[in-house]
Amino acid sequence: MSNLLKISDAASLALHAVVIMADSPSEFLSIHEMANMLKVSEHHLAKIGQRLAKAELVESHRGPSGGFKLAKSPDKITLWDIFEAIEGQFKFGGCLLGKPVCDREECIYGGLIESVNREFYEYFAETTLEKFRKKSVKDKKHGKKKNS
Repeated sequence: MSNLLKISDAASLALHAVVIMADSPSEFLSIHEMANMLKVSEHHLAKIGQRLAKAELVESHRGPSGGFKLAKSPDKITLWDIFEAIEGQFKFGGCLLGKPVCDREECIYGGLIESVNREFYEYFAETTLEKFRKKSVKDKKHGKKKNS
């Protein structure tokens, strides 16, 4: 077991693809280009892009100069927005097995599940794409933030 926290491949790809788009928020990036960067299937990434477009997080454009770009400024899109666009509305609480199977008054995990879910949510809800944007060489030299 490598990680206790599991995020679906689709959600992880969506998060990574949108972070790539945040580096050039006004430019359309091709699925081919992003799929090569992420080393994933173009078809799978295109399906994820469609879900992000349906959630109005990205815009899509067909054709040779087409692709996807952010529909909003990177400082207006949170990781939670992206996560929910792919996974659907998250329901907090409940048993890890999907239904209560114990006949005990207290969960064997105590408050751990609730605590981890809350911490995950708070980080994703408070973190925008702006945090992950690469700074241009000029911006790094002058200590400036890249503006969109």
